[in-house]
Amino acid sequence: MGKSRAWWLLVFCNLFWAGNYVFGKFVVSEMTPLWLTFARWVLALVILIPLALALEKPDWRQVARAWLPLSLMGLLGVIGFNVLLYSSLKHTSATNAALVTALNPVVIVLFSVFFLREKVSRIQASGFILSLLGVLVILTKGHLLRVFQTDYNQGDLLVLCCVLVWTLYSIIGKKVKGVSPITATAASTAFAVVMMLPFAIAEGIDFSTLSPLAFTGIAYIVLFPSICSFVFWNVSVRAVGASQAGITLNLIPVFTAMISVLFGEGITQPQVWGGLLVFIGVTFASGLIDQQWKRRQAKSSAEVMDR
Repeated sequence: MGKSRAWWLLVFCNLFWAGNYVFGKFVVSEMTPLWLTFARWVLALVILIPLALALEKPDWRQVARAWLPLSLMGLLGVIGFNVLLYSSLKHTSATNAALVTALNPVVIVLFSVFFLREKVSRIQASGFILSLLGVLVILTKGHLLRVFQTDYNQGDLLVLCCVLVWTLYSIIGKKVKGVSPITATAASTAFAVVMMLPFAIAEGIDFSTLSPLAFTGIAYIVLFPSICSFVFWNVSVRAVGASQAGITLNLIPVFTAMISVLFGEGITQPQVWGGLLVFIGVTFASGLIDQQWKRRQAKSSAEVMDR
């Protein structure tokens, strides 16, 4: 896959995840975090497995050889991240959750540099700073000093754990070789469902008490954040690297603000300027500006040599 297509997939990936915050907040008020996670991925498997069989024709021997990293991906990305996120939304506001999640790219970059030997240029580092600044402008409504005045609670600490869990998931996903992206997503999800099954049975649930809004939220979460986003993420990480893909996670608060407009909320000037900073930062961090700069330098050097 070309890098330009991978970046587009990452944009949609984060748009769908932004919706997960909105719908997850509603659904988790009627279901436990464990059951929401379990129901989400059981239903997602119904689509993921036929999709993998039709599009990728998996080599099951390769899947069997990669059972350990795939199991870890299921434990971290499917179970750990989602249960922690939905649990956090019971205790903290969406603003605080998004603010803490904005730390994710920095952690992914640090882990990728140390464990995957990925290199980050100065231009890409500048892009990260710009995108993070944009997120802070949006979440603090233009008053950056409020970052230091935020009173973090149990929910914020749970989101911090989400950041660490997702970083590890991304690093492990980069290491999986020989298993196609959709197959890897389906296999890791299957491992996760098996691990959650006894706990879900023990906890139990009464579906008759759920509202139509809850069922609508589950349907959205299954189709978009569960299937589309995870497949898009795994495909893109292999194409552009974990550290660069992680930068785009700063788009989630931007898209969350856009979705809130659809629900009748107004958009403020800090959200507009912050959104622009995020998009500019992601452009720099994607390496596109870096590649153009290097090409210009190479062209200039060639012209000097010709003279």
